[in-house]
Amino acid sequence: QVQLVESGGGLVQPGGSLRLSCAASGSIFYTMGWYRQAPGKQRELVAYITTGGSTNYADSVKGRFTISRDNAKNTVSLRMNSLKPEDTAVYYCNCNGAYGFWGQGTQVTVSS
Repeated sequence: QVQLVESGGGLVQPGGSLRLSCAASGSIFYTMGWYRQAPGKQRELVAYITTGGSTNYADSVKGRFTISRDNAKNTVSLRMNSLKPEDTAVYYCNCNGAYGFWGQGTQVTVSS
């Protein structure tokens, strides 16, 4: 069982930046990801990073978001730059895919 706790969400103006962090209760020797869900929409994959450090991003965030991990500290982060209003959503940390473990989510609101 892995427990995930996200932090770092908040309100930011368009063009601004935020850094989300996810702390795991145990070893995270799995593929880790960030998903998001906007009101009225399905949850979607934002980015993931494998145990070897390979990354993959949704087309909508490529070039703006960066996912990273620190296996020694059992943490995963998502650096978000050039934020847009359409990035507004609840962001969830995920361990080991859709049937794995989920955090409780952190709200990101991009608005002027």
